[in-house]
Amino acid sequence: MRRFFLIIFAMVFTAFCAVSAQELRLTNEQRAAMEKLLPGVTIDDRLVKGLSDIFYSRDMPVRVRLKAIAKLVGIDQMPPGTALSRKICIWDIAGRAGPVFQAAMDQRALAMEYGVNLEMVPFTNETVMVEELKAGRCDAALMSGFRARLFNKYTGTIDSIGGVPDNQHMRTLLQVLAHPSQADKMVQGEYVIMGMFSGGGVHIFVNDKQISSLAKAAGKKVAVLDYDQTQAEMVAGIGATPVPSDIVSAPNKFNNGVVDILAAPLVAYELLELYKGMEPKGGIVDYPIAQLSMQLVGRLDKFPNEIAQLIREASFEAYDQVRERVKVEEDRVPKRWWIHIPDDERRVYESMMQDARDVLRKEGYYSGDMLDLQKRIRCKFDGSRGECAGAGGNG
Repeated sequence: MRRFFLIIFAMVFTAFCAVSAQELRLTNEQRAAMEKLLPGVTIDDRLVKGLSDIFYSRDMPVRVRLKAIAKLVGIDQMPPGTALSRKICIWDIAGRAGPVFQAAMDQRALAMEYGVNLEMVPFTNETVMVEELKAGRCDAALMSGFRARLFNKYTGTIDSIGGVPDNQHMRTLLQVLAHPSQADKMVQGEYVIMGMFSGGGVHIFVNDKQISSLAKAAGKKVAVLDYDQTQAEMVAGIGATPVPSDIVSAPNKFNNGVVDILAAPLVAYELLELYKGMEPKGGIVDYPIAQLSMQLVGRLDKFPNEIAQLIREASFEAYDQVRERVKVEEDRVPKRWWIHIPDDERRVYESMMQDARDVLRKEGYYSGDMLDLQKRIRCKFDGSRGECAGAGGNG
């Protein structure tokens, strides 16, 4: 029964069997444990080496590697009704009909090919979903990077203000994070990060195009996340008034005129009808202040990190596919809404965001390791940036 689950644990054991790069050994205890997990399968060094070679062969796509493992151990001949079940909770403001949930359902069919039955459960309230994950009623949950920071500060810093300027930088960052060398950073306490996806750039939506600079934001009301005190402090620091909101109520407050300014990804424009809040004289600042991430957070007792590694690699392999879905939504924004920001003001924004990152690093809100990685990527794309001079400096 549940033979796929047992094979998964067999692959976990391979992590402890490597004595050197050329030789694999099994202790008597490991051999006994694997034979107990895999009744009917002959456990020898040849099988373990075969599993290990496939598992760590990154020149093959994940789907190909999983099929090779299935053939090697006989998972592909598993009798009906023996599939492993896992409950995956998905946050999508639009619920079951939303684009995020539908994309997740596409992956459910793929998982069935490998004997895994994924029960996909939609949540329109991210806070409720997070509590379900903590209570163990979700085996994994797909959430915003802002929420994921509660479970992993390192990946929760992906969405740092100004840390990832555009899609090119985001693609490179997620490619690095999907590499096995980053695996140890994906575990924090009882949870493991199983996948990271791009949600597109976060822009400033305003109800008046005259609010086109930080100075002009003074005295205005700005929606901030109610569970993130740091956002409120940053808004107050520029002389604006923070209005605590959650991700669902913030767009409604903007559309109803309760707040003047809202930071949101472009994918929210049509989905949340943000044009209502901008009519008749509002707009969108054409400078992304962050790149939004969606992160799949799993319970470590349900998804060992070795298996989460495969899922992380598969997640990055789907990057272009996910990006295409996001771009379809971004392209729905009419050009008439854009507020052009001159280069000199962009430099002011960059400096402000750099200062904010430095402060949040010192306060322990952001991961210094992630900020350093993001800085290296920014300097890789543009070595002329002021922050790239010399070896020192913060991210």
